[in-house]
Amino acid sequence: MKINEIAFVTYGVKDMPRARKFYEETLGLKPTSVWEGEKMAFIEYSFGKSGVHTLAIGKGAKNFKPGKGGATVGLEMDNFDSAIESLKKNKVKFIMQPYDTGGCDMAIIADPDGNQLMIHKIKSKSK
Repeated sequence: MKINEIAFVTYGVKDMPRARKFYEETLGLKPTSVWEGEKMAFIEYSFGKSGVHTLAIGKGAKNFKPGKGGATVGLEMDNFDSAIESLKKNKVKFIMQPYDTGGCDMAIIADPDGNQLMIHKIKSKSK
């Protein structure tokens, strides 16, 4: 068996309109696939240079449980400092304040349902 790439990461949410506002307005993601039923919903946001990286939010399925006990997706940023400034301006909850590891900058934030997202910027390697 060979795994080629991550197809997508899904976070469970409780309130889809509130979650969409956070992912679309605060993080600036654009939905690429939207399915909203009466009791269930699934929204995909694809991004990256090739558009193949997908973060999804889902509501209603018994396996979509929101909260910090689940996975943490790392979102690579063009400008880490600008992203942090924008998140703070939007009063996003920081679980881990910005941290410089030497090889990267990272911080962990929470969406409105407590799901963790890592804001990340790898540092360029000097020769």
